[in-house]
Amino acid sequence: MANFTLLLSLLCFISLISSFNLGGIMGQDVPTFSQTWCVAKASANEVELGNNIEYACNQIGVDCSIIQEGGPCYYPTNLINHASVVMNLYYQKAGRAAFNCDFSNSAVVVVTDPSYGSCLYAFI
Repeated sequence: MANFTLLLSLLCFISLISSFNLGGIMGQDVPTFSQTWCVAKASANEVELGNNIEYACNQIGVDCSIIQEGGPCYYPTNLINHASVVMNLYYQKAGRAAFNCDFSNSAVVVVTDPSYGSCLYAFI
């Protein structure tokens, strides 16, 4: 009986703790699964990344000037960063459905904002 009481107390404690927004208490935003971004997989090859850039940039509503020289996401100038930025633009514009971040299995949905410096990844 003592073990049951201890277990019940522990479950009540865990339930109570999980009801608190600890990130808000700590002054941090707590990510939710509704906050998602699409980025290129580290294993994606240059051909896939180039194709992904071309595809995304040819879609209505995707403004790829962000990765062109002078744009906030031009640096670092490599395919994986440029592809990730425009793949995310497409993913956001298309409604953030998982299938909009497939890109022939060369992309992944993440819950951590990949923005860096002045390069802000869109979240719509």
